[in-house]
Amino acid sequence: MPKLTDFAAFIFDLDGLVLDTEPTYFAAWQKTVETMGFQLEPALFRTLSGFHYQGVKTQLQAWLGQEFDLQAFDQLGKEIWRHHVHEQGIQVKPGVIALLDYARQQGIPICLATNSLKPYAQECLAVAGLTHRFPTMVTGSDVERAKPAPDIFLKAAEKMQVDIRHCVIFEDSPTGVAAAVATDAYTVYVPSIFPVDGQAVEMSNCVLDDLTQVFETLPPRALKGI
Repeated sequence: MPKLTDFAAFIFDLDGLVLDTEPTYFAAWQKTVETMGFQLEPALFRTLSGFHYQGVKTQLQAWLGQEFDLQAFDQLGKEIWRHHVHEQGIQVKPGVIALLDYARQQGIPICLATNSLKPYAQECLAVAGLTHRFPTMVTGSDVERAKPAPDIFLKAAEKMQVDIRHCVIFEDSPTGVAAAVATDAYTVYVPSIFPVDGQAVEMSNCVLDDLTQVFETLPPRALKGI
């Protein structure tokens, strides 16, 4: 089992991994759909975990039909989501702060790599008070192909000037895991949607309940010589 100091850099997904944003999106999308006069089972929204926003809209139209107005969904959905998060906030996921502190103490570079569009990613970090924690970021606005293509992670490694094969990628969705595995990086799967995806478990190098377990599973340093 590798240790944390074996890696040249840490790459973090955002939604569901660093921040508990996905419930805010699901709630906003559901309220928007209902406000527009449509109905969907709440469980369907959870299947959109890890999707790029364009993929979300494509799937919603597939479910609801061509009469579902995507432009209206865009405008109203943004308003509803912003009202929700600025009123209720966004929670930081367990273990995130400790791992970010560790990376800073050890001088290990970090990068946020998310399918979210840049304005949303920046707003989420600001609401959660984490803007200063991620000076390096790659978003869905920066690449042509979103996850499950590996482009976002490859660009993250490029920005940090490290070999992607020497990075550890922390992901919470099957879509993100597929993208991470395609890069040959060490992939840590921290599921945020249940039931847990069996294929993502099989593909990953390591599976954790949450990031508080990372120091137990990937020790900070080798035991020998401590």
